[in-house]
Amino acid sequence: GVDLFFGQARFSSPSSIMVGEQRIRFRKAIIATGAKAMIPQIEGLEEAGYLTNETIFNLQALPRRMMILGGGPLGCELAQAFRRLGSRVFILQRGDQFLKKEDPDAASIIARIFREEGIEVLFSSQLKKVVVEKGIKMAHVVSGDEEKVFEIDQILVALGRIPEIESLDLESAEVENDRGKGVRVNDNLRSSNPRIFAAGDCCMPFKFTHMADASARIALQNALFGGRKKISSLNIPWCTYTDPEVAHVGMYEREASEKGLDFETVRIPLKEVDRALLDEEEEGFLKVLCKKGNGKILGATLVAGHAGEMLSELSVAMKAGLSLGRLSGVIHPYPTQAEIFRKAGDLHNSRKLNPFTKKILKTWMKLVNLKG
Repeated sequence: GVDLFFGQARFSSPSSIMVGEQRIRFRKAIIATGAKAMIPQIEGLEEAGYLTNETIFNLQALPRRMMILGGGPLGCELAQAFRRLGSRVFILQRGDQFLKKEDPDAASIIARIFREEGIEVLFSSQLKKVVVEKGIKMAHVVSGDEEKVFEIDQILVALGRIPEIESLDLESAEVENDRGKGVRVNDNLRSSNPRIFAAGDCCMPFKFTHMADASARIALQNALFGGRKKISSLNIPWCTYTDPEVAHVGMYEREASEKGLDFETVRIPLKEVDRALLDEEEEGFLKVLCKKGNGKILGATLVAGHAGEMLSELSVAMKAGLSLGRLSGVIHPYPTQAEIFRKAGDLHNSRKLNPFTKKILKTWMKLVNLKG
């Protein structure tokens, strides 16, 4: 029952769009045009040629030497993948940390593993220019005050994504927008034009497939049924698929501190989990932030071989408003890596035993023993 129109679409008024030469009027509209790779203005890059997340999978042969610009999720995932396939890989990061939004402890593990696997990690570095000599790309890289030249076969640009909105003529629709952030929407995903909503990468700061799906559900409900669903009500998990994986949901410690929240951090190394030792996957940890007093889970970072799969347990607990201590009473099959959540719950509960409660417990145990 859905009518499909193929062609280039643009708004022609606040209540109509043009698809080619055909005008279509609407009562409600949802913009879901996605995003594309952000390409930097680097001398010689366009002439030398480059790959993006969309074109890299068209390669027909393994490049001997690959340079990756950007140490975000995409850059890290593909750096490790191509190194394991056999390429010599250089990865450039402007700052001093990969995955700059992630927990520094998690990012440092990834950086160390990359070096151990032979990936040439270049922090505080950026590509200055590319010169092609006899069919070889010569990449001029600035690291601090030093400039180095690398012979490269392929360059992958992984510096983030920008909303795909420039051809929509949003001004004709009276829709406020920003070139970097995309369509401006409120918490209900409604734009400045009350008829028009947006969803996914064209308006969201979190550019993940599962986030696009979640935002589309909210936009549809609010647009078609007058709902008041809010994007801020979601606990948004994400995962970087390196080995080990880095998964996160909720707040980071820095965010909790900035908001002035009274919180505590529970940290369990993966090497304390028997199944991780059996699998030889003990590289990683679980870090959970929870409110002091009631133990409500504020956020968590998990570094593990299957962190993306495992994290959902904490996402459900957060959605249900459960405290970390409640996970202590959840029976996990043994041996599984997910047992780390029970261990975190146990550790949280053990911290409730202050000197006064310990004294009461000790006295109680003496009484029990006397009765016995």
